[in-house]
Amino acid sequence: MAQLVVLVLDDPSQCTAVMDAWDAAGTTGITMLESTGLQRVRNVLQGDVPLFPSLRDLLTSHEAHHRTLFTLVRDDVMVDRIIEATQRVIGDLNRPNTGILFVVPLARVLGLNRQDPSG
Repeated sequence: MAQLVVLVLDDPSQCTAVMDAWDAAGTTGITMLESTGLQRVRNVLQGDVPLFPSLRDLLTSHEAHHRTLFTLVRDDVMVDRIIEATQRVIGDLNRPNTGILFVVPLARVLGLNRQDPSG
């Protein structure tokens, strides 16, 4: 069954290394989003920001960013390979300040088996 693997990476500087590791593990595509969590926004609010900060003020702070990576995989074997590759780069995900990885089973996926019309 196809699955969605999602990693919320705590340290954005590790993003390229994690994507390279996922690629080497055999993923066929990776999407990366810049993201932030409530706790990081609260930490920024306690710092030196304007009295009435805009969301843009909060998100432009370096401390407010995570990277969220996701990929679709076909089976548990690939999920295990991605988890192993991730932990080789960032360490044990059960340690603080590494990230959160979760897997969601997908009942239906369209577009995963696309054929290149150019041959």
